[in-house]
Amino acid sequence: MGFKDNDVIVFIGDSITDCGRNYSDAASLGCGYALMAAARLGLLYPEKKLTVFNRGINGNRITDLQHRWDSDCLELKPDWVSIYIGINDTWRWYDSGFETTSEEFESAYRDLIERTLAATDAKLVLIEPFVLPVPEDRKGWRTDLDPKIHAVRSLAREYGAALVPLDGLFAAAAVQAEPAYWAGDGVHPSPAGHALIAEAWLKAAGAIC
Repeated sequence: MGFKDNDVIVFIGDSITDCGRNYSDAASLGCGYALMAAARLGLLYPEKKLTVFNRGINGNRITDLQHRWDSDCLELKPDWVSIYIGINDTWRWYDSGFETTSEEFESAYRDLIERTLAATDAKLVLIEPFVLPVPEDRKGWRTDLDPKIHAVRSLAREYGAALVPLDGLFAAAAVQAEPAYWAGDGVHPSPAGHALIAEAWLKAAGAIC
């Protein structure tokens, strides 16, 4: 896809993107995959003077992104927009009874994409949500999460966006080491899990092979 001089890259999503960033510091990247990807991009392309923003917020669902899309994404004038959302739309259904149907999720996600394309020439990177079977009840989440994963894949195909296929990547990784090694609660990645996401993102964006 190709990075250009002075490109602005925005990572936006929920707690997995947030990963402890300092909200009072606009340049804070947290300590997860966004930081790891930014660090690698800086190493690969020091001459391009890339700017990277982390706009993940703990607990966000797709509708939260809609509400803050202008201020936290479009106003940054991004050349790259990386969206990672969806697991809380499933989690809140199972722990609080707040449902986001797959149709609602896809419609809201499409709105984010359409607004981005209308306002910018940004390249899109869509990161599909994942869940691992720890604890045991996470297995039941597949019924709600799988259609949302398929929605992200469908939207990536429709809009020609880069896709980071995390659900399959984490499933494969969980063959090499137990699922809890990659995400202790099945959702929030360990450092190794964040490294997996960063590497997959860089590959999807064409930065590494």
